[in-house]
Amino acid sequence: MAERNEIMFGKLVYSCAFEKYRGNEEFIPEHFLGFQLSGETHAFHAQGHTIITENTIVLVRKNQLVRTIKYPGKSGKYQFVSISLDKETLHQYAIENKIVVDTPFPGNQKLFFEPDDFLRSYFLSLTPYINKTKEATPKLAILKIREAVELLLQCNPAFKNLLFDFSEPYKIDLEEFMHQNYMFNIPVASFARLTGRSVSTFKRDFDKLFGMTPKRWLLDRRLEEAHYLVKHKQQKPAEFYLDLGFENLSHFYFAFKQKFGVTTSEV
Repeated sequence: MAERNEIMFGKLVYSCAFEKYRGNEEFIPEHFLGFQLSGETHAFHAQGHTIITENTIVLVRKNQLVRTIKYPGKSGKYQFVSISLDKETLHQYAIENKIVVDTPFPGNQKLFFEPDDFLRSYFLSLTPYINKTKEATPKLAILKIREAVELLLQCNPAFKNLLFDFSEPYKIDLEEFMHQNYMFNIPVASFARLTGRSVSTFKRDFDKLFGMTPKRWLLDRRLEEAHYLVKHKQQKPAEFYLDLGFENLSHFYFAFKQKFGVTTSEV
C-alpha cells in the first residue's frame, strides 16, 4: 500500500504507510512541527542525513529541500503528523506579544527532541481530527497553531529567533548551494527562491558562474557523480538514480551514454 497523506484541516497533515515508502523531493515553504507517532523518517537534506525516530518531535525550518524515506515500525505501520506554522499566524502572534528577534538562530542547531508532557499531550489532542471524529473550524485551526507556538517557546525560548525571523532570503553563495543541492529534482524557480534571487537574476548569475544553463549544468553534475559511483564504488544505476535526481532509468541510461560515449556496464 502506498503512502497516504491527508490534510485534516488547513495546516495539519497526517501521513501513514504500511511499507517502506520513498517520498519525492519537497520544498518546505513554512516552518512545521511534527511528531513521529510510529516508524522512522530518514530525511536527506543539504546538511546531511537525519533520522527521526519514533516518539520524537521535530521542528523543520522553512525554505529548504528535503527528501524522505519512510519506514514502518514494529507494528507494521508508519505514522507522522505535522502542523505548519504559517507566516501570517506567526506574524500576528509576534505583533500581539511584542516579540523582537535579537540574534540569528544557529544554522547547525538540531531541531528534533524528545517531547515533554505538554508537547505529547498537544499531539494527542489532534487525534480526534486524524480519526475524523471531530472537525476543526478555521478559528480553531489557528488556535491550534498558536498553541504549538506557545509550547515551542516554553520548551526553548531561543526558538523565537527562528520562528519570528521574517527577513527575506538574501543572496547566498550560488556555487556552494548548487553543489550541495544538485541532486534535488525541483524547478529552477525553487532553486532561485532558495538562493535569494528572482528567476531572471538566478539564470544570469548562473551563466556568469558556470557558463551554461541550470538545466545543462544539473544534468552534467549528476552524470559526473553517477560515473564516479559506477567506476569507483561499483554501484548499479538502479541503486542511486533517484538519489541523483533522475526520474527514470531509461532517461539516465540515455543521458549517460550520450555524455560519456559508453554504457554504465562498459565503464
